[in-house]
Amino acid sequence: MSKKQTTGTVISNKMHKTITVAVKNKIQHKKYKKIVTKTNKYYAHDEFNICNIGDIVKIESHRPLSKKKRWILIEKILEK
Repeated sequence: MSKKQTTGTVISNKMHKTITVAVKNKIQHKKYKKIVTKTNKYYAHDEFNICNIGDIVKIESHRPLSKKKRWILIEKILEK
């Protein structure tokens, strides 16, 4: 199974070694054909607590680390 990678914005860093990342995808509505922005929230492992709110980060799928955490931080792309 290949590992998925995605890019998103950090919306929370209040947890120890964990960040919450919002990933926005633009999809077309099936019936009305309008472009709609869909947002998914992922909990990602941030080993050294280097991310702050507003940072653009790249995350990768990983084995389950806790009840909700299935992604790990790969790199910070843009720092706010």
